[in-house]
Amino acid sequence: MELKLYLALSFAMFMEYAIWGAWFPVLAARLFGPLKMTGKETGRIYATLPLACIVFPLVGGWLADKYVNTEWILVVAHLAGAVLLFIAAGKTTFKGLFSVLLLYSVFFAATLPLVNSMMFHHLAKVYTDADEIGKASGWIFLWAPVAWALAGYFLTGWRWKFKTGEQGRDCLYFAAVLSLIMAVGCLFMPNTPPAPAAADAVQAPIRDTLQMLGQTNFLVFVLASMVIAGLMQFYFQGTAQFMQDVGVPSKNVPASMAIAQAMQAIATFFLLGLLLKHLGFKWTLVIGAGCWLLLYVIYIGTKEKLLIIPAQSLHGLAYVFFIIVGQIYAKSVASEKILSTMQALMFAATTGLGLLLGTQLAGAVMDKFKSEGKFQWRQIFMVPAAIALVCIVALALLFTVPAS
Repeated sequence: MELKLYLALSFAMFMEYAIWGAWFPVLAARLFGPLKMTGKETGRIYATLPLACIVFPLVGGWLADKYVNTEWILVVAHLAGAVLLFIAAGKTTFKGLFSVLLLYSVFFAATLPLVNSMMFHHLAKVYTDADEIGKASGWIFLWAPVAWALAGYFLTGWRWKFKTGEQGRDCLYFAAVLSLIMAVGCLFMPNTPPAPAAADAVQAPIRDTLQMLGQTNFLVFVLASMVIAGLMQFYFQGTAQFMQDVGVPSKNVPASMAIAQAMQAIATFFLLGLLLKHLGFKWTLVIGAGCWLLLYVIYIGTKEKLLIIPAQSLHGLAYVFFIIVGQIYAKSVASEKILSTMQALMFAATTGLGLLLGTQLAGAVMDKFKSEGKFQWRQIFMVPAAIALVCIVALALLFTVPAS
């Protein structure tokens, strides 16, 4: 791969996740703090992106496959996103902020699969072997966790220096600036046109992609991906409070959880291509889901900080070996004419429907197993552990990858 292409694709991956990481992890502090919003209102605002991800990744993928160059969709969507984030920073009511962030999420959700599909489009021109594409994509995917972490560290440093954390709107301004940089940068992305229309191609990419769900094997993969992605919400919604309850100081929780992102970057760089080469898609996915199962088993079985903190690495491993490998697998079974739409389907299933349902399930379970203001963590984490085990068994028994 030429250095120019690598830098361009890495820039797109880095900025996409830097934007997301700039506001998503920390906006809740503004909602609960200065804006005095309720838990339900906060949950609804945080549901804006999963809601948008159910439909609009498919719309973005369809446009990229049929009508518009991918890089131009990214330019327009991120430019609109920058404007909307600036507006959102000034909103102080639930209705106003919810409306603006929902509209913003429509644009951002449409871009999520396009960074992946643009990468796979150009890697397919350079490499023909799936293992080589997996290894090369790993060098690009690694910038996603790096970007997410660096965005958080930069915002923390900014707040230490300029004392802007009290109101918390700086995270939205920061994301807006990053969106503007992304929009400008995408003007210089490699040319990524829609797939040439074949003479017998009479069906739209969305229809072609959805028809693949009629294949039992692919349906099992998509359903397992949706469920496993949803279970991540138990990690995101529960881990910080769980750590504090077992004695980890609150100021140390972000750094402790960041172990997952460090491991995600390491695994993407060193292990992704290796596992795909030697184990293939099926067993790499099983290992990925198994890492989440093991994490929840540790949460269930111990309150020892010295075990719980390093166990955060299992989340990073799971994300690489399940979510990222799932995206690579989806690329491998998609024809060129539905490449963007296929990536969109995966985001709709995981970041969209899976995350939305997972948010609701995790919230309900945490409410059910809360007594006298304290969470009963053992019972809470038994739920995602049991569901993950069922998904692992289903993948092992029902999911097959045809020999190439």
